Amino acid sequence: MSALSLLLSLAFLALAFLAPGALANLFGLGALAVATFVRLSPQGRTLNLALLTLAFTLGLMRSGNTLGLIGLVGILVALTTLPRIPTWVRALLGLAILLLSVPLAGFANTFVFELGIQIGIYAAMALGLNVVVGMAGLLDLGYAAFFAVGAYTWAIFGSEQAKNFMQGNFPLPGEYMYLFMGIAIVTTALTGLLIGLPALRLRGDYLAIVTLGLGEVVRILANNLDHPINFTNGPQGITPVQRPPIDWFRELMAAIGVRLDQTTDYQLFFYFLVLVMIGLVVLVNLNLANSRFGRAWVAIREDEIAARSMGIPLLPTKLLAFMTGAAFSGVMGVIFAAQRTFVSPESFTLLASITILGMVILGGMGSIPGAILGAAALTILNLDILKTFSEFVRTSLPQIPSQVDPAKYERLVFGLILVLMMIFRPEGLIPEKRHKAEMEEGA
Repeated sequence: MSALSLLLSLAFLALAFLAPGALANLFGLGALAVATFVRLSPQGRTLNLALLTLAFTLGLMRSGNTLGLIGLVGILVALTTLPRIPTWVRALLGLAILLLSVPLAGFANTFVFELGIQIGIYAAMALGLNVVVGMAGLLDLGYAAFFAVGAYTWAIFGSEQAKNFMQGNFPLPGEYMYLFMGIAIVTTALTGLLIGLPALRLRGDYLAIVTLGLGEVVRILANNLDHPINFTNGPQGITPVQRPPIDWFRELMAAIGVRLDQTTDYQLFFYFLVLVMIGLVVLVNLNLANSRFGRAWVAIREDEIAARSMGIPLLPTKLLAFMTGAAFSGVMGVIFAAQRTFVSPESFTLLASITILGMVILGGMGSIPGAILGAAALTILNLDILKTFSEFVRTSLPQIPSQVDPAKYERLVFGLILVLMMIFRPEGLIPEKRHKAEMEEGA
């Protein structure tokens, strides 16, 4: 079987060089499945994953077909979950994919950069919600509200919108975005405190309903605070929002031989910025999970009565989880506003909150790599797969009415995925060890 797996990987490498495209990438996904699920030696599996990484990267560079990005995500998942792969191999291949493969593919197709940025933003928010739902067991259906608070914190002062209610030199220079990332952490944490104080006295379905309502309150406020004083510009949104100057970044890239133009400079900058933020969020998550606060959250998730009898103060501990998750979402809201240069209430609907919750459930509640995988899977599904399939249907079968356009059934597909997950793998794609053990005991 090892010879077959190696042969498939080499065949895909040849296809990626000679005939790159969707069919070649589908063949590569099959080769990746074989390399992942067939029993191989550590050296054989490492060699196959390295060849597949090279092949997917080459295919993306030559064709720009985004199925190759799915393959790279699959390799990252394999590096994270498969046993007996040396740590240095995991680190080397992971860094090669994130720092070389994706940027090289992005120069061939800038949509790859957009996908990478959106995956990173939603992965950071999924990690924040993972603290609330996965670790502390608090069902929050209004999480997009904190994303909105962070985005509007910078959008108002990073544009001319602030001139409507205060005097000063607005918009603030783009360099202030970094300061406002810190300010957004504070403002969203305080918002989490204000929302959590009344809400966290409830449990279960009641907590979910209250957070849903409070999340909608924030969106409706953003939609209506354009009179009598225009704070948010209402449904028209705020634009243009300032971006930070990146002359230093262009010079740094030029020094290592990478020439950027106006279509790739900010895309690459925000991609690397999101990667840095993901690293910091993961580091904070790991430290929190192994801290006394993390253990207290898990105790509350498992049994509130037992946790309280052991001396854990329920409300302060829950509030800390709520504020921590809110802070992660707020800082990514600032990056979202600067990257898009436009903010409107339509980006922060109930569907956005449920989508982020779905990312956590799909990946595995309480699992850090699971939250990242869930964010990648649903973001690629929403932004790429359904839209690409819709274009294929429209061009190949023009007689089919527009009412059956696959892109219009995003919520149906999303719901089916969650139902199937609950039936066949309720612990998630990459379950937390404790949660996986509990599910196995229950079975």
